[in-house]
Amino acid sequence: MKKLFGNLLLLAIIAAVISFFAAPAVAFFGIRSAADANDVAGLSRLIDFGAVRQSLRPQLSGNPAAMAPAPTFLEDPIGAVRRQFEPSDGATAADADAYLTPAALAGLTRGDGRYASQRSARPVAATANPTPAPVFWGVNRARMAVTDEGGSRTIFTFERKGPFEWKLVHIGLPEGSAPAVAASSPPPAAGAPAPRR
Repeated sequence: MKKLFGNLLLLAIIAAVISFFAAPAVAFFGIRSAADANDVAGLSRLIDFGAVRQSLRPQLSGNPAAMAPAPTFLEDPIGAVRRQFEPSDGATAADADAYLTPAALAGLTRGDGRYASQRSARPVAATANPTPAPVFWGVNRARMAVTDEGGSRTIFTFERKGPFEWKLVHIGLPEGSAPAVAASSPPPAAGAPAPRR
């Protein structure tokens, strides 16, 4: 009986350790599945939208200085107060929101990178399901990268919120400029001539 109890305890410890380290990967595949199913409630349980939106804004602004963290209040008190009263760039906020729709998130998890924002306007059927590669694995933070055919990597940073609960807090887009989201227009009627250019 003692041997059976010892084996069960050992099995429970091994299962807990595996679950502890596999939880970020489970969260990544949960995001992909919820995005494919257009499950906004499921996505909100797995993503800290405020933190992800804040991580995308400097990447979309095209200003390299915006990527650096702002000085703290102790380092630059006047600049910190000024930043509190400066208006935020509405265009950059709208651009960041284009990456947070279920269709765009599904594209990001498949390596679409900066082109994922175009999925917001016209969803594309999923053709490939690349497996994320671990970039960093720590006790409270984990990063996974999805690489596209050209070698560009989209990096997802997850943060521990509980013993087995992880949330997406940062998306690192590949280098380059983001394409403009085209305005959706209705397709031409069947038999109608194509518009002249």
